[in-house]
Amino acid sequence: MAKPPLILITPGIEKRGFEFSDLSVSLAVRYENAILAAGGIPVIAPVTRNRALLAEAVRRTDGVLFTGGDDINPDLYDKQLPKKVLKSIIQTPDEGGRDTREVILVKEVFRQRKPVLAICRGHQILNVACGGQLVADIPQEIYQALPHQQSAKAFELVHEAALTPGSLLAKICGQRTLGVNSTHHQGVIEPAKPFVATAIASDGMVEAMELKPAWAAKLPFLLSVQFHPERLVQIHARYRNIFSAFVAACKKNLKSKS
Repeated sequence: MAKPPLILITPGIEKRGFEFSDLSVSLAVRYENAILAAGGIPVIAPVTRNRALLAEAVRRTDGVLFTGGDDINPDLYDKQLPKKVLKSIIQTPDEGGRDTREVILVKEVFRQRKPVLAICRGHQILNVACGGQLVADIPQEIYQALPHQQSAKAFELVHEAALTPGSLLAKICGQRTLGVNSTHHQGVIEPAKPFVATAIASDGMVEAMELKPAWAAKLPFLLSVQFHPERLVQIHARYRNIFSAFVAACKKNLKSKS
């Protein structure tokens, strides 16, 4: 029986945990369930800023899943944001630790050529780590934007995104448009240099990115989505297929190490 691949998953940070009032690691079970259902074994990334240890964590696993969570420190992508926009930002309570850790992990997956799936905040940190910017607060910065921050409908399809024909996501989903949930107030409207938008909402917000053809050989798999497919896996197979395709790429990576 073939070994299941190990998938490194980035956790969130909570100011107070359930057991004690200490700074705590937090991860929605739905991420792990989606990986387990696709045939992978989830491994939570260590809470450290040590580059060597994070590099070793990437080396020992077969792919990396960047998850959702709080906002990214705007100093990493735009130090000139207006005060009214800055007031809308809620950063992680670990003094930038998660931001630093995930930027290191992005650089490591490119260096070590590991499969990547990025979701929501993960989609955003991927863009920032590769030199791109974010829309820091969509309602304030995008004229006539769709209502993207619909947390009360986290398990529902609230708008559609047009898919690029022939893209990885279009092949996975088998269609030209994709319904998505939407629980974010920040986002990507201009992909960083290595990426191309392959799903776009009607207001221009990027709902998915993939590697440009010139960069495709650098990683065995990369799909970055702004929505939360782990919350939609019960709705339709197309959302489960996102995790299946990612874990399949991780299995190939595992075989190549054997």
